[in-house]
Amino acid sequence: MSASLLDGHDRGGSVRGHIVRDHCLAPERVDAPIYGGRYRPLFEDLPPLRVDENALHALGRPGGPCDLGVDSADDVDSRVAAVWPFFGQFVAHDITADRSPLVHRSDPARIRNFRIPKANLEGVYGAGPVGSPYLYGKDDPAKLLLSPSGSDVPRNHEGIALIGDPRNDVHLFTSQMVVAFIQLHNRLVDRLRDDGVTDQDVFEEARRAATWHYQHVILREFLPGLIGAPLSAELLDRGPQLYRLDGDPYIPFEFADAAYRYGHAQIRDRYQVNPGFGPCPVFPDLMGFGPVAPEHTVDWTLQIDVEGHAPAQRAKRIDARLPTPLIALPTQISGSAPGTDYASLANRDLQRGRAVGLASGEAVAHRLGVPALTAEQVGLAEHGWAGETPLWFYILKEADVLHDGDQLGPVGGRIVGEVLVGIIDGDPESFRSVEPGWSPTLPARRAGAFGLADILA
Repeated sequence: MSASLLDGHDRGGSVRGHIVRDHCLAPERVDAPIYGGRYRPLFEDLPPLRVDENALHALGRPGGPCDLGVDSADDVDSRVAAVWPFFGQFVAHDITADRSPLVHRSDPARIRNFRIPKANLEGVYGAGPVGSPYLYGKDDPAKLLLSPSGSDVPRNHEGIALIGDPRNDVHLFTSQMVVAFIQLHNRLVDRLRDDGVTDQDVFEEARRAATWHYQHVILREFLPGLIGAPLSAELLDRGPQLYRLDGDPYIPFEFADAAYRYGHAQIRDRYQVNPGFGPCPVFPDLMGFGPVAPEHTVDWTLQIDVEGHAPAQRAKRIDARLPTPLIALPTQISGSAPGTDYASLANRDLQRGRAVGLASGEAVAHRLGVPALTAEQVGLAEHGWAGETPLWFYILKEADVLHDGDQLGPVGGRIVGEVLVGIIDGDPESFRSVEPGWSPTLPARRAGAFGLADILA
């Protein structure tokens, strides 16, 4: 769901036969084959927030302020379609991966990103037909493989997914999103061949076309909905002002360990997967790591709004509460015993920010020149919390208080927007670098408005 559901060195990756268990809705912490860069602070001049670890973990325990609970009110839905936090997770897996244990991050300078920080669908393509031949057809290596039924990713005889990034098999929605992007690529191969592109060039042409359509969705649909149209337009027009790639690609800790973990708060308690399957929680019911039966495939018209269909399910509103399945993660996902602090995804998010020394939300707000939330708006004093607010919690409350949980506020939105635009602008192969005036060439349900629904549904 937006980071990893696990964050341990010994639990990250399918190395030596171990199950991949470090997955979730934001930047991840598992092995990956290529060293891509590093992590460093965006605000190096801000001091870390000093908090008591036990008091911090009390926030994310069952019954604490981060626990939505089973008797939640009826106002938990946002206006945002249910698909978007899963797309956010898909993007996170594309640009971030590190191996660092959750509780041993005392030296942030040693943390490395093992994913190239580019929005280039590396999690779909792997190292290409030569470097990752098991992802491609033997007789037609320009095309990516699917399962024999065409409704699942390819798997070995033990059910392990054969995909560019094993984290995308953590649950049903991300693995089915990989299926959709594989189908997108294969359709492009057919289309380009019909246009006369040679077999020597067709794979690279299709990959570039798929990647540019994907980048378009990030910048023109996903980002405006997440951070607001005015900020998105400003960043696309003027470029990032805080996040600049200087030849040494990096991911800010404020992004990886706080702002981009907003998606955990958007997860619904239950999902209707297709007309005959659901409603059920993501964990454990929709947990991945095994074949997807045809009757369990995702009906994307229930997750994203598609013309001619009823409105899709909505994501949960962004606030500081996570649903029960994320406060009590299965051991297969968290690697922690039920009832322990690190079985709670909220505590995992809070601990990550503490471990790398993130500043408080109030300090970052002052640094950005925006009004900070009041103690009453944050709402932690009633739980015995003294002092300023962990950045992750603050960003969630900012979205809740200022935007009714539909989008990020000025702190979270600025961090997320600067990094996503900066990554794409800094990629010499992106459409923004190669052909800034490019527009999608694939058919769209609405004229001139190609979007994620045109890829998924």
